[in-house]
Amino acid sequence: MVCGDGQTGVVDDGRSRVVVVDAANVVGSRPDGWWRDRVGAARRLLTRLAALQEELPDTDVVVVLEGAACRAVSGEGAPDTGRVRVVLASGAGDDTIVSVTAEVVGQTHHPAVTVVTADRELRQCVEPSGATTTGPRWLLDQLDALPE
Repeated sequence: MVCGDGQTGVVDDGRSRVVVVDAANVVGSRPDGWWRDRVGAARRLLTRLAALQEELPDTDVVVVLEGAACRAVSGEGAPDTGRVRVVLASGAGDDTIVSVTAEVVGQTHHPAVTVVTADRELRQCVEPSGATTTGPRWLLDQLDALPE
């Protein structure tokens, strides 16, 4: 992983908080058979994140998908992601998360940025930029509390 920054153009809405989601890490934290259907697991996460986004009007949710999970946003069965911003990593997802985080932290209105991941190396890359980090459990608890 490269701890550097780049431009993704994903967020520029002036919201006060941005949550950047390491989708692979969040999906992988719950052993529910996701490995048998990575696209389906990513779609389920995106659907729940879209519902959460509706409850958080002053927060942008940015989700980074990598590998096979990128197919979750296209084709038959692709979910409506609403205001959730989906970034498809062309290479390593962690590098994309670092780039997205650096871009958001560098905005002139200085939103509070939280990166959801349990990956220690990724945490070490984003925290010096001013982002906070939290583990997948926090996000999963938020998603589980949503009405079905």
